[in-house]
Amino acid sequence: MAIVLGPNRYGKAETRLVRVHRDGDTHGLVDFNVSVALSGDLAATHLTGDNSHVLPTDSMKNTVYAFAKQHGVAEPETFALLLARHFVETQDHVDSARVTVESFAWDRLGPHSFQRRGDHTRTTVVTVTRETTQVVSGVTGLVLMNTTASEFHGFVKDRYTTLPETTERILATAVDAKWRHLSDTADWDKSFQGALDAMTNAFVNTYSLSLQQTLLSMGTSVLSSRPELAEVRLALPNKHHYLVDLSPFGLANDNEVFIAGDRPYGLIEGTVTRDDVPPASAEWYL
Repeated sequence: MAIVLGPNRYGKAETRLVRVHRDGDTHGLVDFNVSVALSGDLAATHLTGDNSHVLPTDSMKNTVYAFAKQHGVAEPETFALLLARHFVETQDHVDSARVTVESFAWDRLGPHSFQRRGDHTRTTVVTVTRETTQVVSGVTGLVLMNTTASEFHGFVKDRYTTLPETTERILATAVDAKWRHLSDTADWDKSFQGALDAMTNAFVNTYSLSLQQTLLSMGTSVLSSRPELAEVRLALPNKHHYLVDLSPFGLANDNEVFIAGDRPYGLIEGTVTRDDVPPASAEWYL
């Protein structure tokens, strides 16, 4: 039996970048967390410790900061594309560059004053090879809740089932969604906001008999409204809310007082895709 080196990559993870764009007295603010991963002809460093094909990860960090100064920073997709193409074009031994960006939003309070927005984080993953480019945008930590218009019944029951059926429940989740673009050019901000709005509106307006049904509705709404997107991948944890038993205190609880559960939780995952688009050029679930 032979033991061989399998797929591998390396890079600099979570380079924190804050870029202030100064336009007179009015400033712009961009706040990114940037990760770079390279793959290609890197077997020698694993097999013999030969680092002649290894660009130091410290150089990747420095590139992030230098590019932020030289090129400015706008949409995360644009910045990630710039970085990924740079590493593939300048490093002969690199076949693929993957750049991941978390974008933290700040709301303007004045010409040079801001307040950090904490309701969700915008995400971007760009993968550039010598043949293809793939752009995946998304959002994580988007917490949504419907206090009614949700049921759950008719499910399988076995000897370990204790969950009662219900025709009235709270439905809450923290959305982790990614959507793959059909090309590497788009109005990135408009596309992101449009996908976010479509997903949120579907959650609000779907009478849910299961979180799976809601997932499909959200993904369908995104693809129906955003022709530049090929597919959407959603992970929806079920943020359980349990009715509190108030009977020991002589009080009725008519779906008004709940315990917000932490863990364990149900996790619903699925992909909604067009049936006429080319497959992904690189893994984009990871």
